[in-house]
Amino acid sequence: MAAKDQVKALVFDVFGTVVDWRGSSIRELTSFGNARGIKRDWDQFADDWRGLYQPGMEEVRSGRRPYTILDVLHRESLETLLEKYEIKGLPEQDIQHLVTIWHRLAPWPDVVEGLTRLKRRYIIGTCSNANIGLAVRMAKHSGLPWDTIVGAEVARAYKPTAQAYLGTAAALNLEPHEVMLVAAHNSDLAAAAKTGFRTAFVARPNEYGPKKKADVADNTNWDISTDSFNGVADAMGCALL
Repeated sequence: MAAKDQVKALVFDVFGTVVDWRGSSIRELTSFGNARGIKRDWDQFADDWRGLYQPGMEEVRSGRRPYTILDVLHRESLETLLEKYEIKGLPEQDIQHLVTIWHRLAPWPDVVEGLTRLKRRYIIGTCSNANIGLAVRMAKHSGLPWDTIVGAEVARAYKPTAQAYLGTAAALNLEPHEVMLVAAHNSDLAAAAKTGFRTAFVARPNEYGPKKKADVADNTNWDISTDSFNGVADAMGCALL
């Protein structure tokens, strides 16, 4: 508990940890297709779209491309998939509606309660690859009670580069050991831990659906391992609502 006692802020990975990106995007894509008579494998479309997420960011991380916000990367990957799936002639307003699916992702059921508990005692915010405009609109849509939006756009670096975490801590006027990353992904937590962050793993077994297993906790490494944000709140000594 000594290390956790130094924590002043908890920051959260968003896609997969806070929100159900896959279930939400499949629902929206299916609704979009049904309204326009477009029949495609929308489950696979959602998986393919997410599959282009890391390659797009790697262009920035590698230095081959200047920092570019995630909304732009999402649009570029969407255009690639519209061609792949032979969806042609969509008006600009429809393309923009699809891009902003990522602004409307629904949180997992435990999220708002757990965040509200943690907010009473700690600074809470994002440490996400989402750009500020995306994250703010998602928060408004889903009632996420952040104190702040930090992460990639503030740091001008995508996770898991060290600057994404160090820039987040610096923006909060905190030392890395005073910040805890909450995430459902071991690789994210491992990168954060290397910079001095404290770590909390939250299992999200349904993140990727039936085709891919989600991460399970590496219980030897993380300060907290749990299956909900309420579990994080319990471990951090936050009162029940």
